Amino acid sequence: MAMSKGMKIGCGVGVGLIIVAIIFISSIVGMYNNLVTLDEQVTQSWSQVENQYQRRTDLIPNLVSTVKGVAEFEKETFTQVTEARSRVNQINVSSDMLNNPQAFQKFQAAQDNLGSALSRLLVTVEKYPELKANENFLQLQKQLEGTENRISVERRKFNQSVQGYNTTIRRFPANIVANFSGFNEKQYFKAVEGSDIAPKVEF
Repeated sequence: MAMSKGMKIGCGVGVGLIIVAIIFISSIVGMYNNLVTLDEQVTQSWSQVENQYQRRTDLIPNLVSTVKGVAEFEKETFTQVTEARSRVNQINVSSDMLNNPQAFQKFQAAQDNLGSALSRLLVTVEKYPELKANENFLQLQKQLEGTENRISVERRKFNQSVQGYNTTIRRFPANIVANFSGFNEKQYFKAVEGSDIAPKVEF
């Protein structure tokens, strides 16, 4: 029996709606997968920042010990570095803090404070030229300088990843998918005065 004109139109509309639904679902899936990829890139960049900060933290005990052997009277400076390092180690570091402005600011403040204390230590030891001949100190100095440079590089890469992610979750229609899927804005490292300059470690 021949299909009526109305049935043909109905079938055509039904097929059209199915195609539109498939395209819509595919678009949603594509946006979601893109958000997952960007989120993972931020997490990976964060881990690189963590690695470099941890490397700096690990260098400090040997640096303090070496300097203390020569500059034994600089107790206040050593105390400041040790206390700043202790505060850094007390922070429970995880990628979850990227979604928590207060936790992230606390982490950054602790790291900036440690960097400042370390800078003061390195300025203090300029009064002790005998350290220039200390091979252990020279090696630590070189490692520290490299680490500070890598921290700066990794923080910049991290901020670029966060910028890409944050921009995407704010754009329409990805923002709708982000809101429903729990993709929240990530925190940036914010520059403080002098933070773009690594501590001077040349003597």
